[in-house]
Amino acid sequence: MPSSLPFKVTLGVTGGIAAYKSAELVRALQQHSLDVHVVMTRAAEEFVRPLTFATLTGHKVITSMWQTDAYESGSIEHISEAESTGLLLVAPATAHTLAKFAHGLADDFLSTLYLATTAPVIVAPAMNVNMWNHAATQANLATLLQRGVEIIEPGSGYLACGMIGSGRLAEIDAIVHAVLARIQRVNENDLAGETVLITAGGTREPIDPVRFIGNRSSGRMGYALAEAARARGAKVILISAPAALATPAGCARIDVTTASQMHTAVLAHLPQATMVIKAAAVSDFRPAAAAAQKLKRSGPLTLTLEPTEDIAQSVAARRNPGTLLIAFAAETAIDTQELIRNAREKLERKGADAIIANDVSQPGLGFDSEQNAATFITATREVTFPAQSKLSLAHRILDEVAQLRAATPI
Repeated sequence: MPSSLPFKVTLGVTGGIAAYKSAELVRALQQHSLDVHVVMTRAAEEFVRPLTFATLTGHKVITSMWQTDAYESGSIEHISEAESTGLLLVAPATAHTLAKFAHGLADDFLSTLYLATTAPVIVAPAMNVNMWNHAATQANLATLLQRGVEIIEPGSGYLACGMIGSGRLAEIDAIVHAVLARIQRVNENDLAGETVLITAGGTREPIDPVRFIGNRSSGRMGYALAEAARARGAKVILISAPAALATPAGCARIDVTTASQMHTAVLAHLPQATMVIKAAAVSDFRPAAAAAQKLKRSGPLTLTLEPTEDIAQSVAARRNPGTLLIAFAAETAIDTQELIRNAREKLERKGADAIIANDVSQPGLGFDSEQNAATFITATREVTFPAQSKLSLAHRILDEVAQLRAATPI
């Protein structure tokens, strides 16, 4: 699309009570100079009339695969719409629509458009809490996440059905923010010219030739950050502790095992880096002396541990002027206030520009999970990101890092 034209967003509206909020969403998107076109499912028409959206957008609202004007023009409308849109947003997205998307069903205009478009796709689910929590819905969401669909988690509270729980359509501001962030990534390589050094995975400190001290980190968060940074134009150096993950396309990967090896590798590549993101779960301690032979089980065993190198502090002390340092703080906090307090103490101690705090004790989040939630903390502000896929969270984190770069030029 030529840059002089407004960015086109196709809004898919499906059949739920939250469909009435889509009219407000259209207005909110238009306030950011976006050209909004609307596609409605048949069920959506039971909640709001197409004329409402036609009046708001100034465009014809597509409600069927079989509209008369498509015959008259000889066009294949779902292909035309798929090729011309810059982003497909479905809000609200019902459980039925998510299931069709996940299973590749195409029995109406919206589901056919979804299969035909190569544009980014964002969905904002809204449904009954039991439908949201059902294993089938969660499996469909996992499938869509793996295929690159961005999911805006629903809110919690009183639902139209009278129940209380998750399932409310996310706030309009949150949906607009996600759309704008995704468009920014479409329109520009905001990390072009940056060399981003990312650490990932959990280090292993040997006890003997077959045993080690380690942790539950899968490396997914670091690898997601590497994939996202590369997609945004950065050169990426990924220094990885053991992780059963494929190297993100276009990223240079250096494999290490111990904290000491990671420390050496990071400092060796630090002169090239303009950003360092410390997403690895580095062991804080290692055995003072590893046994040369496998230890036999012959009773109680006492290990003497010593602290490992503090990689973040070393980076802070040796980095070039303008090189950003982003640290992570994996906590098992009692409450949010404690999480933030602990993270701020670590931010100051490490000498980092920002720190990303997440509570790894939350079920289904953090270590060895496909999803994560976090708070991005600097000396002056805090931004909380709700539970979402790690790739989606990686982009949200990089949105904040890009703002830091704008304020801290090289």
